[in-house]
Amino acid sequence: MEKKRVIIIGAGVAGLTAALELLRRSDEYLPIVIEEENQVGGIARTLEYKGNRMDIGGHRFFSKDESVMKWWLDLLPLQGSQSKEDKMLNNTEKKLVAGGPDPEKEDQVMLLRRRVSRILYLRRFFDYPISLSLQTFINMGLTRTLKSGFSYIAAQIHKRQEKSLEDFMINRFGKTLYHLFFEDYTEKLWGRHPSQIDASWGEQRIKGLSLSKTIKGAFKSILKKQSNDLNQKSIETSLIEQFIYPKYGPGQLWQVVADEIERLGGQIFCETKVTQVINEGKHMTAVCVRHGDKEKIIEGDIVISSMPIKDLFESMKDPEPNIKAIATGLPYRDFMTVGILVDKLNLKNNTRLQTLGDIIPDTWIYVQERDVKLGRIQIFNNWSPYLVKDFENKIWIGLEYFCDEGDEYWNMSDEDFINFAKEELVKLEVVDKEDIRDAVRYRIKKAYPAYFDTYKDFGKVKAYLDGFDNLYCVGRNGQHRYNNMDHSMVTAFEAVDNIIKHRSDNENIWAVNTEKSYHEIK
Repeated sequence: MEKKRVIIIGAGVAGLTAALELLRRSDEYLPIVIEEENQVGGIARTLEYKGNRMDIGGHRFFSKDESVMKWWLDLLPLQGSQSKEDKMLNNTEKKLVAGGPDPEKEDQVMLLRRRVSRILYLRRFFDYPISLSLQTFINMGLTRTLKSGFSYIAAQIHKRQEKSLEDFMINRFGKTLYHLFFEDYTEKLWGRHPSQIDASWGEQRIKGLSLSKTIKGAFKSILKKQSNDLNQKSIETSLIEQFIYPKYGPGQLWQVVADEIERLGGQIFCETKVTQVINEGKHMTAVCVRHGDKEKIIEGDIVISSMPIKDLFESMKDPEPNIKAIATGLPYRDFMTVGILVDKLNLKNNTRLQTLGDIIPDTWIYVQERDVKLGRIQIFNNWSPYLVKDFENKIWIGLEYFCDEGDEYWNMSDEDFINFAKEELVKLEVVDKEDIRDAVRYRIKKAYPAYFDTYKDFGKVKAYLDGFDNLYCVGRNGQHRYNNMDHSMVTAFEAVDNIIKHRSDNENIWAVNTEKSYHEIK
C-alpha cells in the first residue's frame, strides 16, 4: 500500500520530532522534511568556527515531561565515565550511569552539567533568578533592599489587572525589583517597553516564578542537601540545579535525529525553500519549493508546518485578507551572536564551585547594565568543554544581541559589529582587548516570536488555520509562541497523535504550554 506523504516544513526541533515520531509509530506515513538552511536543528543547531562550536541561544536539556527526557536519552545516553574536565578537577560527585558511554572515547553521549546563571548589574553578580542570599543584599545595599520589600508588600495588597507584561511582573516582584531587574532587560530583549507586551508572554515563560517562590526556594535549599538526581520535578524550571547536554551541543542531537529519520526511510531536503503552500479550499495538496535556481512541486496528503506563521500566510494563495493582515503583522525579534575566543576573563570566580582554570562557572550571564546593548554572555566552556577546541588554555564565549532585521546593528558589516561588541566587552571589564584572539558573527532571523502589534488578534489566525482539515502547526514559530525546546517537541508529539488517531480538532496541540500547571509546576 502506498504511504501517505506528510510534508513537514522546517527541520527544527518540532519538525524533526514529528518526522521521527511518525516513522516510529506507524508504517502508513512517509515524512518529507523541507529545510531552508544548510543544516538541521533550527535555532537549536550548533555552529562551528575553526573547531569551536556555538550553541545559538543556549539550550538546557531538561524537562518535567518524562517522555521528553527519555526521548533524548534514548538517542544520546548519559555519560557513564568522567570527562577529561572532571578528571582534571578530580570531580567525583556526578551521578554517572553504570555502563554509560565514556565521553573521552565516544561522541554519542549526554553530559551531566551544572546550571549556573547570573545577572550582571551595577558591575556585580546577582543570582538568576534573584535569590535571598547575603550577597544579594550586600550588592543591592540597605536602601534598595528595604524599598524592594515594601514595594512587594504593596503589590500583594493592591494587585494589578494583568493587561501587560509589566503588570504581570509587578504583581510577582513589586515595582522596585521590577524596575531594577526586569524593565530594562525586557526592553533590550524585545525592543518594546513591558507595558506594550502582552501578559501571556509571562504566563508561558516565567509563570512559575515570583518573589514568594524565591523565598520558599531559599528555605528549601537551606534544608536539603545538594542533589545529583536529574529528577527535579518539584523545582521551577528556572531554578533547576543541573541538566543534560550533548557532548557537541544541541545540533549534535538533532543531527542524530535527522540520521535516524533517513535510516528509517524518511526524506530530508536542506537548502530548499518553500515558496508556496498549495491548497484547494480548506485542504492542503502540495508545496512549491526552490532549491538553487530550480523549482518543483511536492504533493502531499498532510502538511505539518513549523515555519513562521507570517511566512506561511505569505506563501498561501488568496488567504482571507483580514486574517492575512493579522498574520503578516505578527512581530518577531531577530538575534545576533558574536563568538569571541580569549586567553582569559577578568571576572573572578568568587563562588565555591570548581572550574577548569578557575573561570566563573556560569553557562550564561544576563547583562542588565544600561550602558551597553549586549543582552547575554554565554561561556561555552561551561556548557561542554568539548565545544572548545583548546578548552584547557582558551575561553570561548558568545555575546548575544537582540535586534530587528534591517536595523542599524543588523546592517553593520561583520568587522564593524565585531569591533562594537569587543568594545562593549572591554567596557564591562569582562576582558582586556589584548586577550582577544579571534571573533565571528552570526545573524539569526525570527528567533523570538513577539507578543505585541497584531498579536492581540492572534485567536482569529489560529481559528483560520484550524479550519484546514490536514494542516498541523507545531513548534515555536509554527504556533507563534515562545516555547522552550521540550514544549516544541510536545506540540509535535500531539500532532502525530492526532494524525494517527484521525482526530478532527487540534486544540490539544495549541494547548501545550498554556495551562498554568503544564511542565513548569507539577
